[in-house]
Amino acid sequence: MHLKFFFSAVLVTFLLTSCANNETASTPSLEPVKHGSSMKVAVSDSLPKYTAEMVSNKRDFICGMPVTAGIADTAHYKDKVYGFCATECKEEFLKSPEAYTAKK
Repeated sequence: MHLKFFFSAVLVTFLLTSCANNETASTPSLEPVKHGSSMKVAVSDSLPKYTAEMVSNKRDFICGMPVTAGIADTAHYKDKVYGFCATECKEEFLKSPEAYTAKK
C-alpha cells in the first residue's frame, strides 16, 4: 500500500513540475522607448532576423553588397522580400522599386 502511494505521489509531482515548465513562447514584446521628446515603440531583439536564404535578391540593389554579408533592413514588394545592408539603401529602393526589380 505504501509503495503504491509513493509511486502515485512521485508521478503527480513529476506531472505538475513538467507542466509548469512548458510555458509557450510568447510573441516578441513591443517596448516603448523615449527618443528625444517623443515616444517610439521598439521591437524586441528576439524577433527572427532575415538571412540571405529568406530574401529574393542576392545583392543589395543600391550599393551592390551581397546579402550574405548581413541584412540590416528589408522591404516587401510584390509578394517578395528584398534584403538591404542599410535602411538608407532600402529607402532609395522604395523610391522606384520597379526600376530595380526589372534589372534583376
